[in-house]
Amino acid sequence: MSDKAWSGRFAEPVSELVKRYTASVFFDRRMAAQDIRGSLAHAKMLAACGIIAARDLADIERGMAQIAGEIERGEFQWSLDAEDVHLNIEKRLTALVGDAGKRLHTGRSRNDQVATDIRLWLRDSIDTIDGLLRNLQASLLDVAETHAETPLPGFTHLQVAQPVTFGHHLLAYVEMLARDRSRFADCRARMNRLPLGAAALAGTTFPIDREFVAKELGFDGVCENSLDAVSDRDFAIEFCAAASLVMTHVSRFSEELILWMSPRIGFIDLADRFCTGSSIMPQKKNPDVPELARGKTGRVYGHLMGLLTLMKGQPLAYNKDNQEDKEPLFDTADTLIDTLRIFADMVPGIRVKPEAMAEALRQGFATATDLADYLVKKGLPFRDAHEAVARAVRAAETKACDLADLPLNELQQFSPLIGDDVYSVLTVAGSLAARDHVGGTAPKQVKASIARARKRL
Repeated sequence: MSDKAWSGRFAEPVSELVKRYTASVFFDRRMAAQDIRGSLAHAKMLAACGIIAARDLADIERGMAQIAGEIERGEFQWSLDAEDVHLNIEKRLTALVGDAGKRLHTGRSRNDQVATDIRLWLRDSIDTIDGLLRNLQASLLDVAETHAETPLPGFTHLQVAQPVTFGHHLLAYVEMLARDRSRFADCRARMNRLPLGAAALAGTTFPIDREFVAKELGFDGVCENSLDAVSDRDFAIEFCAAASLVMTHVSRFSEELILWMSPRIGFIDLADRFCTGSSIMPQKKNPDVPELARGKTGRVYGHLMGLLTLMKGQPLAYNKDNQEDKEPLFDTADTLIDTLRIFADMVPGIRVKPEAMAEALRQGFATATDLADYLVKKGLPFRDAHEAVARAVRAAETKACDLADLPLNELQQFSPLIGDDVYSVLTVAGSLAARDHVGGTAPKQVKASIARARKRL
């Protein structure tokens, strides 16, 4: 019974089945570094407030340094009987330094302790994720700059719509990732409040200094309500929501890479190291990384739904249900971090095939809107211009040619306003250059947008 921090209340030991069912040590031990950081800050505060002696603090710091080394070297003996990361470390600390280890838990509960550890762990994860998002943005910008002038069909409804450049297309993902970084920054700011000091749910009778601990651990302030401090998991849900949006963007990009790599489209190729073959078909080169990222997106969505469901029926304050927050949270962070790392490495290896893109542009009447705009500039109302160009497209489709291949006299049958200057409008280069405004696909604007994005990075 002595292995349990709470064993004095009970007349019989916990069954082995219940031990395994309720223990969290085999997944929450990844928060060991954060648990040690939080405990050291708490101990410093206790000493500064005269609640424990300076000798106790010195013993705790010495013991924690040894424990941190043991964990780092893989020598630490994790015990199922000690339930979780917190009690495992406390038990080892007491074995090393005696009564000082027993005094560490003064003025706190595992409820506010775990809430603090999770926030510290998640804050570290967000900092890692922000750097990885930035790296992926930088990789996309490098490829976008190389292909700032490379024409690509822009699609709506998966039908050829208007010409854009490949660089302009990639910049759309740079913008998405910028919003993702902003969301994680907001999540981090809201999360960066210290729960420690709330104790089990009502605060503590000891004269603690919560602001001291907050400063030690880099929090912006303290949680104002003790009940909310120990029971809140909004920050975990918000993290998973932000992660889900990142994975949405990754999944959309993955879908495009998969389509573009298909031999029927053939706009790009991926480096061999990001693809796999078939066990039966020797010719296959499969885009497994984008496909798997697309699949892992559903996994992250599932964790978000799981956390929302976990919290929806809980009364205040802490409940054991909250132990189930960690595995989905950890897996979400792991999945996102791994995905961002591999995509930042994969993007520079994208090999663009401009000839296939140009051929697709020739097949889809991509400059039809340019012809309509040309007629509007000549004085024709837009709806009339739209009708005239639609008839011209139908004629070109019948002849299996592009609009630019129709002779002038035939084009003039659809509107007498069409002159011999029309062919400059019907070229892909002319179409791209004409969209010369902020956010437009003109190569000049794409390059300017890349420069602004690099400055923001």
